[in-house]
Amino acid sequence: MFKLLSLQAGLTAELDTLATEPEGISTKFIDLAFKGGWIMIPILLLSIIAVYIFFDRYFAIKKAGKFDTAFLDKIKVYITNGKIDEALMTCRSNPNPASRMLEKGILRIGRPLNDVNAAIENVGNLEISKLEKSLPVLASVAGGAPMLGFLGTVMGMIQAFYDMSNAGNNIDVTLLSTGIYQAMVTTVAGLIVGIIAYFAYNILVTNVEKVVFKMEATTTEFMDLLNEPA
Repeated sequence: MFKLLSLQAGLTAELDTLATEPEGISTKFIDLAFKGGWIMIPILLLSIIAVYIFFDRYFAIKKAGKFDTAFLDKIKVYITNGKIDEALMTCRSNPNPASRMLEKGILRIGRPLNDVNAAIENVGNLEISKLEKSLPVLASVAGGAPMLGFLGTVMGMIQAFYDMSNAGNNIDVTLLSTGIYQAMVTTVAGLIVGIIAYFAYNILVTNVEKVVFKMEATTTEFMDLLNEPA
């Protein structure tokens, strides 16, 4: 029993020793971030830009996707009864891409159907451009942040080997290891920002596609209404 307790105490002491961080080395990410060098500044800026674009576009797209199913039914009733002004007022009271497309189509009623359809498509293209605003920037962040991280790592490795060459015969293992793990910080940071921006971009693209589908469905129903015989 005494030997078992002694073995347990020795094992606990050994684990404590292994768990203790080496002197002069901190594994806290905030400390490592400061050691990553100036390249961490543009990576941080890219992360802020990515977060801002995501939330700005997410709420804008979500707002654009709110579409009352009874809205189109009201438009159909007004147009069927010849109440064009009421139909226009209904569209203007619902600020979303689909209603603005219908408003343009209602204003073209009486012209050839091809002209009506072309006017609606032009408005639709403008609305889609508004929804996709800043998405290319977010895609650039997703691709550029990891590249900046790799650049910082390469620069750090060059600096580490340069310090070793200047050390001559007094080469210390910690001189190389410390330089390497500090250089790798930029890669980790760049990958984190790039991965988050990549998923954020795809989420926004998916939401835009859902709004576009609703816009196309609304346009189709509206054109079918105009094609119905009087």
